[in-house]
Amino acid sequence: MSDHLKGLLITGLGVLLVVPDSLFVRLIDASAITIAFWRSLLCAAVIAVGVLLFQGPRVFRELFRFGPWLWLYVVTVGSAGYLFVLAVSLTSVANVVFIIAAMPAFAALTSWLILGERPSRRTALTIFVVMIGIAVIAVGSGETAQASLAGDLAALGVAIVFAIALTTARKLKASSMVPVIPIAYFGAAAVLYPFAEPLAVASDDWPLVFLHGGVFIAAATALITLGPRYLPSAEVALLILLESVLAPILAWAVLGENPGRWALFGGALVISALAVSNAVALKRRRRVPVSPGTAAAPPLSPRREDDTP
Repeated sequence: MSDHLKGLLITGLGVLLVVPDSLFVRLIDASAITIAFWRSLLCAAVIAVGVLLFQGPRVFRELFRFGPWLWLYVVTVGSAGYLFVLAVSLTSVANVVFIIAAMPAFAALTSWLILGERPSRRTALTIFVVMIGIAVIAVGSGETAQASLAGDLAALGVAIVFAIALTTARKLKASSMVPVIPIAYFGAAAVLYPFAEPLAVASDDWPLVFLHGGVFIAAATALITLGPRYLPSAEVALLILLESVLAPILAWAVLGENPGRWALFGGALVISALAVSNAVALKRRRRVPVSPGTAAAPPLSPRREDDTP
């Protein structure tokens, strides 16, 4: 199997597994903090066991050589999980996934601030259109059922902190960030525990709790973290955009949640801008091979020699 096909299968499966994430949050009868606690704890436990089985405990000790940047990655990844659950509990699923889809635009900005990589004109134009799309979604929150500006801001927080995590991962230049995920999620669970009610979950919802954090999110997180090692970042970004399309459809089909015209229009702007930008980037870089172990750049990458305007 070629590295490209391997990357497509790994990333594609990861994206499909993350699609029901927001639906699980809506179906589980518990507070946002409690859901986030179990989501973090179960995901961390499953991935930690996997890392220990396949790589051994030595890989965890080796992480500490990365210094303070490692802890920035841990904090941002851990906080993104809680912010996502909070966002879904406060606003519509469509608003959440459309706003989070803008994460590559923020990754380009954080790469500029942290790594000194100046965005190309194509990237700058994409960021401008994405921001307009987010503004449209926010304006419509007051007119759409189950949508709120507070939830939109929480979703925006997810996009920003995860963009910082992506940029930090590039700065660390580790071959794989999978072993860091359990540290981030165990840390998040520890912070959330005093505020959560771990046993205050409806008895019928426990299977959903374990499926959510221990199966779907654990597998999706590991696969999406591994996939970019074998694919160009633009191609990874196009696959991840599928979640932004499928999650609102799933919420509409199961929960009857109409995203509303504002969310659809704003989301279309965000997704279209990112899709076109990354398709252009992919076309320009198709001749550049991606070898295993190479850290992928953010989907909207800053200016490089092969990224002329």
